Amino acid sequence: MQEVRQRPARRSRVWPVTGATLLALVLMLLLVGADGVLAAVMPSLIAVGAVALAAWAIWRSHTDRVAYEARLTRWAASEAVLAERLRLAGDLHDIVSHGLGLITVRAAAARLSGDPGEAREALSDIESAGREATAELRRMLTVLRTAGDAGPRQPAEDLGRLPAIVSDARATGVRARLTLEPMGPVSPGAQVAICRTVREALHNVARHAGPSDVRVHVHRDGDTVVASVHDSGPDGPWPGTPGAGHGLIGVRERVTGLGGTLHAGPVEQGFRVVARIPDREPG
Repeated sequence: MQEVRQRPARRSRVWPVTGATLLALVLMLLLVGADGVLAAVMPSLIAVGAVALAAWAIWRSHTDRVAYEARLTRWAASEAVLAERLRLAGDLHDIVSHGLGLITVRAAAARLSGDPGEAREALSDIESAGREATAELRRMLTVLRTAGDAGPRQPAEDLGRLPAIVSDARATGVRARLTLEPMGPVSPGAQVAICRTVREALHNVARHAGPSDVRVHVHRDGDTVVASVHDSGPDGPWPGTPGAGHGLIGVRERVTGLGGTLHAGPVEQGFRVVARIPDREPG
C-alpha cells in the first residue's frame, strides 16, 4: 500500500507579524501628545518604521516562497520515486508471480494425473514459462540499468492481447472461454487495466481452483467497460497455492485510479472478479 505523504503546506508568519507591528505603531502615534518635540518627530519615525517594515515583509515573503517551492520540489521528486518503485514492484509481481505460478500449477497437475504424456506436456509448458519469465526479468533489469529514458519499454497491452492471455491460462489446465464483444474505441488506460484484471483473475483461478470452467466476458455497458471473470470452482480436491496477496490489490489500485470499481468474491461454488471502468465512447 502506498504511503500517504501530505503535500508541504505553505506557512508564513510574515503578515501576522507585520500587521501586529503596524497596529502597535498606530497606537503609539495616537498616544503621542500634540505638543512638544516628540509630537513633531514621532510621526516621521513611525513613517520610516512603517516603510522599513513593509520592505522587510516583502523580502521575507519572497524568501518564504522560495523555501516553500524548494520543499515542494523535493516532495514531488520523492513522490515520483515512490510511484516508480510501486510500478516496478507491480511489474515484478506480474513476471515472477505469473511465471512461477504457471510452473507450480502445471507441475501439480502433472503429478496428480500420473499420465506420462501429461507429464511430458507439463514439462514443455514449464520450460516455455521459465524461458518467458527469464526473458521478462532480463528486459526489466536492462531498463533498470539504463540511464535516462533510453531503455527499452514493453508496449502497453491492449484488448488484442486477451486471446493470448486466455490461451496461457488454458496451458495451466483452466478451461477458460473468452467472450469479447465489439466495444468501439477504448482508451489505452482502460485496455491495460482490463488485461491486468483478466490475467490476475485467471492466475488466481489456476492457483486456487486448478482445472475448472472459467468464463471471461468483456463488454461495454454504456459509458463503462466491464470485464468479468467467473469460475465454477474446483472439480475436486485441489492443493491450492497461497500467494503474496498483492495481485488483486494492485489491480484494484489501477482500476480505481481510472475512476472504476473492482468487486471480487465467492459466487455459488466459484469466484467472480468484475471490473467496471468508465470510458466514454466517442460520439
